Amino acid sequence: MSPPFLFFFLLVSSTAFSFPYDIAYYIDSGGHTNSTDPFNTVWISDRYFTGGATSVVSQPLHFRYPQEKNLRFFPLSSGKKNCYIIPVPNGRYYVRTFTVYDNYDGKDHSPSFDASVEGTLVFSWRSPWPENLAQGGAYSDLFAFVTDGEADICFYSIATDPPVIGSLEIRQIDPASYSSATIGDNFILVNYGRLSCGSHQWGPGFSNDTDDFGRSWQSDASYRSVKTTNIVKAFSTRETISGTNKPPNHFPMKLYQTAVTGNGQLEYELSVDAKQDYLLWFHFAEIDSTVRKKGERVFDVFVNNKNASRVDIYARVGSFAAYSFQYTAHNLSSTVLSIRLVPVTGAPLISGIENYALVPNELSTVPDQVVAMRVLKESLRVPDRMGWSGDPCAPINWDAWEGVTCHPNKDETALVIFQM
Repeated sequence: MSPPFLFFFLLVSSTAFSFPYDIAYYIDSGGHTNSTDPFNTVWISDRYFTGGATSVVSQPLHFRYPQEKNLRFFPLSSGKKNCYIIPVPNGRYYVRTFTVYDNYDGKDHSPSFDASVEGTLVFSWRSPWPENLAQGGAYSDLFAFVTDGEADICFYSIATDPPVIGSLEIRQIDPASYSSATIGDNFILVNYGRLSCGSHQWGPGFSNDTDDFGRSWQSDASYRSVKTTNIVKAFSTRETISGTNKPPNHFPMKLYQTAVTGNGQLEYELSVDAKQDYLLWFHFAEIDSTVRKKGERVFDVFVNNKNASRVDIYARVGSFAAYSFQYTAHNLSSTVLSIRLVPVTGAPLISGIENYALVPNELSTVPDQVVAMRVLKESLRVPDRMGWSGDPCAPINWDAWEGVTCHPNKDETALVIFQM
């Protein structure tokens, strides 16, 4: 899976939680001292890693903060697989990484490597990276459940390339968020676009606006199709929007204080990976005071030409109130996901769009074998170059621990060690 890179030059985030989940780590990978950014986030020095070495970007003046300039990389001498293993309570977590190359090693060769979270492959980087990504870096984020008391974020070298990471953020969120009761806890939600309509990029690390989950929101402008670029009108308000910042999703008020509308249909095009399911969330608020009753603004939302819902915001919640709905697009056959808002009465209006790949959790090693193998590793003093970090078997296509062969158990519910 190719990572949905977001080309940012500021870092997340705010540590002020307004909801009852207070576990958060902000790790400056490769950093030797703690630092505080202008948003009062305390970044701790590098820790919880299993191996690797430290470096800095080749052009540090191009980056504003230490956590963007420092790097941890994992040469082959540290093994094919290396991890950050962070002790956390079981629950659901928001995980964000900053990845940059910037020719830190002077080789002009951006590395190829994979990354996994909790034993599931989530991102793949392949050389050569796009120039703006290699030089400026990118953030990628996701939501994942932790069930074993530690969050494993692991990296696997392709050929002899050393994986690299600039910073790592992990923060606990509401376990019921994003409809986990119906979707289940067996999926990782990988961000493929989190858009705020009619605004610039904002959120922790980019503005003084807060988001309890630490989410940052991109402007929707670059995702509008050519067909709608010239007909879009932006709305904004400072009025209070009811129904915001509430569990389980804690969507911030600012998301609903801006919107776009247009004289005709609005259309967005989002890049995706084919043969994958995607969870979409649509956000609305009637912030146009000229709409005073139901039926004055009605439109249909189409996803890849399928009618996902007919929307009358005023009929649903009235004015200056948040309304959201979700839709799952299954087994896409194209690498472009199309969203169209087609007018029925009046002009369509939208405040935000989220798009997440539903990545099924891969099988993991049975817990008693994980414990036994870690004891064996310590007793035998297995060298770092063997890459014995994280789950001994997962992801299964990684050849995770060198010299260890794994297979699914009879029920195909877990992985077991077959041979050493």
